[in-house]
Amino acid sequence: MKMNEDEKWVLCPLCGNKTRVKLRKDTLLYHFPLFCPKCKKESLIDAKNYMIRVIG
Repeated sequence: MKMNEDEKWVLCPLCGNKTRVKLRKDTLLYHFPLFCPKCKKESLIDAKNYMIRVIG
């Protein structure tokens, strides 16, 4: 599957590795539980315009 140029992978805020979640320019996430398969931790994030903010 080819990734569009307007899609980006979400990186884990703790270890910096790729997660299994992709964002598009128009994606809005509020209080999203992001799980990292590498470090096995979960972070609560908000995302808008490819900008990710860690809540907890």
